[in-house]
Amino acid sequence: MKVFIACLGTETNTFVPFPTGRRNFESFGVRHGDVTKSPRNLFSAPLHVWRERAEARGWDVVESLFAFAQPAGITVRSVYEEYRDEILSDLRQAMPVDVVLISMHGAMVADGYDDCEGDLLARARAIVGPNAAVGGELDLHCHLTTAMIDNATALVTFKEYPHVDTAERAGELFAVCADAAEGRTRPVMALHDCRMVGMYRTPIQPMRGFVDRMTALEGKDGILSVSLGHGFPWGDVVEVGTQMLVIADGDAAKARALAEKLGDELFVMRDATLVKYWTAAEAANRGATEDAAKPLVMADTADNAGGGSPSDSTFVMAELIARGTKGALVGLVWDPIAFQIAEEAGEGATLDMRIGGKCGPISGDPLDLRVTVKKIAYDCRQTFGANRERTGDLVWLRDEAHDLDIVVNTLRTQLFHPDAYAPLGIDPTRFRVLVVKSSQHFYAGFAPIAREVIYVTTKGGIEPDFANIPFTKRTTPFWPKVDDPFAGTNRR
Repeated sequence: MKVFIACLGTETNTFVPFPTGRRNFESFGVRHGDVTKSPRNLFSAPLHVWRERAEARGWDVVESLFAFAQPAGITVRSVYEEYRDEILSDLRQAMPVDVVLISMHGAMVADGYDDCEGDLLARARAIVGPNAAVGGELDLHCHLTTAMIDNATALVTFKEYPHVDTAERAGELFAVCADAAEGRTRPVMALHDCRMVGMYRTPIQPMRGFVDRMTALEGKDGILSVSLGHGFPWGDVVEVGTQMLVIADGDAAKARALAEKLGDELFVMRDATLVKYWTAAEAANRGATEDAAKPLVMADTADNAGGGSPSDSTFVMAELIARGTKGALVGLVWDPIAFQIAEEAGEGATLDMRIGGKCGPISGDPLDLRVTVKKIAYDCRQTFGANRERTGDLVWLRDEAHDLDIVVNTLRTQLFHPDAYAPLGIDPTRFRVLVVKSSQHFYAGFAPIAREVIYVTTKGGIEPDFANIPFTKRTTPFWPKVDDPFAGTNRR
């Protein structure tokens, strides 16, 4: 057996004004056939797993491109086509191939391509023919499209949000595709549109129980895999939204029935999945009264780089200052210009600096603060699941007048874990308030040290106002824009 592995992906926020280009991919790391020789990260981990599983069976492995970009706006067409065509060229050269496995995001949009994953899978299928097993591992914030289903043997999404199960899902996809390639199973996929748009926190009930139920159904009664595509709400494409995906062994009706059943269960509990969001002013007021042994964690959800936001917005910081909230630590604020100025001044310097607010209205106004450069650290990393993810260079800035500490970084990324602050010698547990620029991936790391976690919304790049996202391409009604999007159908 011969297995071909590759990665190409990003999560595209079609509503933010800055494109995803070559520099964005290269800052994450582009590798041409050798990423499995490097330490794992979130989207390279599947390639490591697939190589290990294949080689353990004595199978040949052909490794192609690894290219992944931090979420931003629409991908530059020439960049997408170049990376796609490199994978396809390598695949042609590797033929004959029995199994194709691609790590993708599932919500990549390029200029001229609303469904990059569907396009790549269709072209790969045309090369390998109908008999090879073609599989894709997807972020659960994906668009599950007709083209993807039509051209893949199996698609598997992450089950957890935060995404701490990428390696496990890679193993699941490998098993499904390997069994299919060896003729032991005949995977068939069924998709059910839940007619919902939202974000669902899997560590919290009722989602925790729902995910556990999905997992318990796998491997029984001919069910090979169960995935929930949460959807990526800030992608203006036809098939945006939450969808249930079931893979059964040779029984399309069984897969379809279970997908509909689980989808209906999720729809019934839709109101219970809602997150309470605080305004920046409400959160700052709450922080001003905090006096507990553990910090209050405020998730600055709308300025999450992992959803395409710049991660330099000042809305929450401005309210902390205006409300007199003391003892707050804010990070990671993406501001390479501020970092450069602080680096030039050097550790210990006190100077007037303009921080954040660099990327237009979704960033807010820049803040003019007098700060002390407390510490600088280079080429830093943070924990995310089993991986160590880059944060770039860091500087710790202290605004004594407002009792406010800010960590600025040079690589646009969200905050995953408290150990991101370790290179600066910062102990986050000694602060009264922690403001984390993340929507949910921070949770696994920060919840254990928090007195409470609250979610804050602002006018950032991924404002969670799901009923009013200005879609132009989805025509099917969805909740919460309408209370019952199944009205007039035979489904509830």
